[in-house]
Amino acid sequence: MNVVEVKDKYSIKEFIQFPVRLYKNEKTWIRPLDKDIENVFDPKKNKTFRNGKCIRWILQRDGKTIGRIAAFVNEKTVHKDNDQPTGGLGFFECINDQGVANLLFDTGKKWLKEQGMEAMDGPINFGERDKWWGCLIDGFHIEPNYNCNYNFPYYVQLFENYGFQIYFKQLTFGRKVRDPFSKRLMEKGERIMADKESGYHFEHLRLKNLAKYTEDFRVVYNKAWARHKGVSKMTSLQAKAIMKQMKPIIDEKIIWFGYHNNEPVAFYINLPEVNQIFKYVNGKLDWIGKLKFVYHKWRKSCNKMLGLVFGIAPEHQGKGVEGALVLATAQMVQKDYQRYDDLEMNWIGDFNPKMIRVVEQVGGDVVKTHVTYRKLFDETKPFKRCPIQ
Repeated sequence: MNVVEVKDKYSIKEFIQFPVRLYKNEKTWIRPLDKDIENVFDPKKNKTFRNGKCIRWILQRDGKTIGRIAAFVNEKTVHKDNDQPTGGLGFFECINDQGVANLLFDTGKKWLKEQGMEAMDGPINFGERDKWWGCLIDGFHIEPNYNCNYNFPYYVQLFENYGFQIYFKQLTFGRKVRDPFSKRLMEKGERIMADKESGYHFEHLRLKNLAKYTEDFRVVYNKAWARHKGVSKMTSLQAKAIMKQMKPIIDEKIIWFGYHNNEPVAFYINLPEVNQIFKYVNGKLDWIGKLKFVYHKWRKSCNKMLGLVFGIAPEHQGKGVEGALVLATAQMVQKDYQRYDDLEMNWIGDFNPKMIRVVEQVGGDVVKTHVTYRKLFDETKPFKRCPIQ
């Protein structure tokens, strides 16, 4: 077997094409956009290169690609809440062969040790963890959402047989949009919305005021999420870049904000689940792919909402704001704007019981589970799961 570093046109193409061949008979898999994968490894597109480095390989046998993997070090997260400097592996794809998987893992481990790492997480992304993060362990019958990992069930054994242990789980909750919400959640939300003296009000995003909502999003995100392990504070430039990226698919009636005395304190960001459209473009957004995208957008081929992120400033948590925010959204999508049938809410960490309780009150069930694995290079050290936050 031959490990080949990816750095020329042939190896770059093989890195992209290998999963296409691997999953060719898997109807549930949706091919990611080629550009979304390649942008991760482009220093001009991925700002993580400012504080980190990465490398990737393909593994070949008799001239045929049988696996791929990437390794990376993000200096912003190497020591954050870790007992040892920790790097990452990602974009792992492999045939069902433990020996092949072990060679890929060994290759990444060797490089990470050379960078001074003492542990590695995987499969993770070289960048923010809302993309390409976690190994799917449950929910293989459901199509993957945009920029989310999908893999064969045997990947679980490949990771765990190598010695990876579960560091945390990422839960995806799903529900029918027009199913009723819990009575308790509705009562709490209705109380706040009926109290004219509470200082709270809720409104959906309006594209004509996108700059305002972008800054409101950044303010609440930094209060609600940047305190969590592995999540960096968001700059104004990053917030603008996120909104710019989302703008072509934004449906302003499913993005909601909460305010207290006109100060932003909460958001609930939903998007049309665009993989329901991208599955028709076969990974390409060339002119033909763009025509297909526009056609299926016009056809309203997407009937699933993706609950992208939910955030409430800590000082407003536990007051019923989450219920009021959900209620405001529900009044729109259940009555006035019945475009979507299904809702999935991604990336609810098992280390965040408060958010799990909120989502459970919304009425969703766990429909998919991903896990982030960790492997300590010194196996005599005690393994610790991600602490509850």
